[in-house]
Amino acid sequence: MRSISFIAYAIVFCLFGSLSGIAFADSIDKPPGKDKPVVKKASQPSASKAKPDKNQYWLLNPVPTDQMRSFSTDRPTKSNVPYTVDAGHFQYETDLVNFTHIVTGPTRTDTLLVPNPTFKVGLANNVDFEVNTPLAGVRTYGTPGTPSTSLWGIGDTYLRSKVNLWGNDGGDTAAALIPYVKAPSAPIGIGNGAVEGGLIGPVAFSLPNSFTLLLVPEIDVLKNTLNNDYHGNYVFDVNLSREVIKNVTAYVELWSDYNADPATRATLMSFDTAVAWVFLPNIQADVGANFGLTSATPVVQVYAGLSQRF
Repeated sequence: MRSISFIAYAIVFCLFGSLSGIAFADSIDKPPGKDKPVVKKASQPSASKAKPDKNQYWLLNPVPTDQMRSFSTDRPTKSNVPYTVDAGHFQYETDLVNFTHIVTGPTRTDTLLVPNPTFKVGLANNVDFEVNTPLAGVRTYGTPGTPSTSLWGIGDTYLRSKVNLWGNDGGDTAAALIPYVKAPSAPIGIGNGAVEGGLIGPVAFSLPNSFTLLLVPEIDVLKNTLNNDYHGNYVFDVNLSREVIKNVTAYVELWSDYNADPATRATLMSFDTAVAWVFLPNIQADVGANFGLTSATPVVQVYAGLSQRF
């Protein structure tokens, strides 16, 4: 019962963040004097001398097609962009397949996500709401002759609200806040049965020669491994991207994660690479690979995905 109440409070928290963010983000559109466009994760937003006022639009009064910002996704890498889905429009971003290989002493764990969709809806000009629930398979095995286990089921459900603070439609910089909660919809073995949450704060910078730099700090509140208390988890992500040919963007990324679980403190780091291709105006395909740099990090993660906006 306590867990159910916690989930309910967490959902209300995300929804409250979305609604309060509507008023907050409208008052902080972008810093004064910032007129140059920032290159987004998928493409560059259109610059305009006289930008229309889009604050009038919301979920049931969609932004007209000719006023929509450039297609932008939180895929393909681990980073998040500070740009939201236009008010009244929908977007999905999914792994078609995502494979991770982990080595812990003599134990090997393979995780497969097929698929891993995130659904987004624009609530207001600078606020969207997002839901993610994957279908996951986990196989654990060891040395030859030792028993292995396999488990399939839905993963945990993540509820997020992205609130852009400035730069949604152009500027040398852009920033957002992304509060999230995790509802434990996965069976034990795929998930840990706990409600968890956190806050992500992506900031984008437009660099010379059409490069874009993303700095993405994150703080999470996670359940301890050995008891029902909670601990902090701290993530920092540095992502550099550039359009290499028309509609094709390449990414390199350095990702780090310090998990302060009292029983299993660990530092994770990975070097990540990816390529995304916007082959139609509102459809993107991507592939990527992440390589672990510490013993606690998954050895390799490879994936292919698809995103589309409506």
